[in-house]
Amino acid sequence: MAATENKKIETPKGNYFYACGKRKTAIAKVRFYPKGENKITVNGVDITEWSDYSEQVQKIKSPLSLLNVKDYTITIKVIGGGHNAQAEAMRLGIAKSLTVLDETNRGSLKKVGFLSRDSRIKERKKPGLKRARRASQFSKR
Repeated sequence: MAATENKKIETPKGNYFYACGKRKTAIAKVRFYPKGENKITVNGVDITEWSDYSEQVQKIKSPLSLLNVKDYTITIKVIGGGHNAQAEAMRLGIAKSLTVLDETNRGSLKKVGFLSRDSRIKERKKPGLKRARRASQFSKR
């Protein structure tokens, strides 16, 4: 076993707006600082290091680009799910924090669909079946 490094996560000081976004089993806790240097950190690393795909980064930043928000710092702690579910949970959390910041943002964010939580999760396996609904093939003879 390799020794793990203890990373010190630096968070900006000051007042922030908090929101929580969820998608499938991913949970994103978002802190939105209104004054900053246009930086987003996810679990202590920069967003470009967190994801190599520019589509996911654009998906996360889409509420900010829709409202033309400047001078912000966002710190996100995300757990569970895959990269796509985490990105959508972060997008929902950022959109919710923008509505906490200013209630007039709610209409434009809701019209595009950024405030809708996609609550679809995997259905559990039932006893006696192979999967959630797949039964074994029936044999008449």
